[in-house]
Formats: sequence, C-alpha cells, structure tokens
Amino acid sequence: MNASPAQRTLTIMVAVALAIGALITAFPFLWMLLASFKPQREALDFPPTLLPLAPTLEHYVTLFVQLDFGRYLVNTLLVVAISFLGLLIMAMAGYGFAKFEFRGRRWMFFLVLATMMIPVQVTMIPTFLILNAMKLTNTLAGIALPTLVSGFNIFLFRQFMSTIPDEMIEAARLDGAGEMRIFVSIIVPLAVPIFAVQAVLTFIAGWNSFLWPLIIANDQKLYTLSVGLSLLNQQLAVNPSLQMAAAALMVVPMFVVFVIFQRHIVQGFTLSGLK
Repeated sequence: MNASPAQRTLTIMVAVALAIGALITAFPFLWMLLASFKPQREALDFPPTLLPLAPTLEHYVTLFVQLDFGRYLVNTLLVVAISFLGLLIMAMAGYGFAKFEFRGRRWMFFLVLATMMIPVQVTMIPTFLILNAMKLTNTLAGIALPTLVSGFNIFLFRQFMSTIPDEMIEAARLDGAGEMRIFVSIIVPLAVPIFAVQAVLTFIAGWNSFLWPLIIANDQKLYTLSVGLSLLNQQLAVNPSLQMAAAALMVVPMFVVFVIFQRHIVQGFTLSGLK
C-alpha cells in the first residue's frame, strides 16, 4: 500500500527531527574525540574550532608514557575480568530461583530483592572491614570481589530463565542428563541474550569504578582508569586536550561494546519483561 504525500512528508519530518536530535546528543562526544587530537595551544584558542588544524597523538603518548595510564588500563581490565566470573554464579542463582522448588525460596528471593533497596554507600564500611580482616585491602581482588554478586543481576537472570519452558528441562532429565549438564548444555545457550546484557552491565560497572577503588587501594599502582582520570588536574597544569584524550580512553571502549552487543541487549531486556 503506497503512502500518501502527507504521510511521506510526516515521515521525512520525523526523520529530520530524529537526525537533529541524534546530532545534538552526539556533539559532546564528537567534540571530546576531536579535541583529544588538538595541540594544547590550539585547544585554548578562542574562538574554538571543531576540527583540529594540526592533529597530533602526543596526548595519548603522554598518558601511557608519562602518566602510567597503561597500568591503570591493565588494572581496569583485570577488575572487569574478575567481575565476569560472577556472571556464572549469578546465572546459577537465577536458574535456581526460576526453576527449582525448595523451602524458603520466596523469602530468599525477597532478601535478594531487598538488597537492591540498600544504597551501595551504606555497605562500603562493612565491606571494607570484612576485606581488611581477610587481608585483601590494597589488592585488585579486593577491588573486584564486591562486584561478583548483585541482587539486580540475579533478578534479571531469574526473570529471563522463567521464560524457558519447563518441558524442555524435564525432557532432558528423562534422558538422564544431570543438573549441571542441563545448565551448561541447555540453559546457557538459551540465555545468551541475557548473558550479553549482564556482560555489558558488568563491563560498564567495572570500567567506571571510581569510589570503591579509591577507598580500598592506597597504592597508586592499583588505581583504575577513572581514578587516574580524576588525578590529571593534580598531576599537571590544565591541559584540555590531555583531559579529552583520557576521557576518550574511558568512553570509546564502552561505546564499542554497546554497539557490538546492542541487539542482544534489547532482546535480553525484552524477554526479561523489563522496560
């Protein structure tokens, strides 16, 4: 059915409005990325220019050679890698709450949901005391361990796995499959969308971690990228291009990860019943 001229005009107007909105939204990101390639003198010019007149990579070199951002990057990646181990634990918990009947299940799940109502800042002191008693302060493990389990992530896994048909699991049990084999061979492949959602959320949380690494780590060699970024103003005189380069180093990887997993993220949230 062909659209009428009025409908085509409306479609074009909506498309133009969306394009303008997208451009306005993306402009700060574009400015940050382009400014990171400007020499310091050019970044301070007035009126400012959008495109760098003399592009340079000196600020990225400075970050990794003089300011030890290479170590901060490795620390951040290690924290994220340790946090990823918690995905399997939370997936098992979500599967248990979704598909197993046991005494106290409802109350235990209620307690998991109750943890979502407690601000993270409230639990920082007891968490610090526990890790200090375990001699894990000032370690990468101490930075990453509190992120292994999250009530919201368990809830998300449980909501998704509730949509998996019970008949499929019962058929596997009748064929002699054990619970671990069912989980690995059936549940995990079906739960790829929600694993993608959780992986992105875990990556973002680990990548952006600032307050907890600042509290738990006394050694600057254990700082993450976000903490290193906050130290730039203290380490050097004001250099907008250097700050934009560090900000780009923080933002671009998250943008790339989101673009890669965007389809799975939408599918995972849709099937989990969340909006």
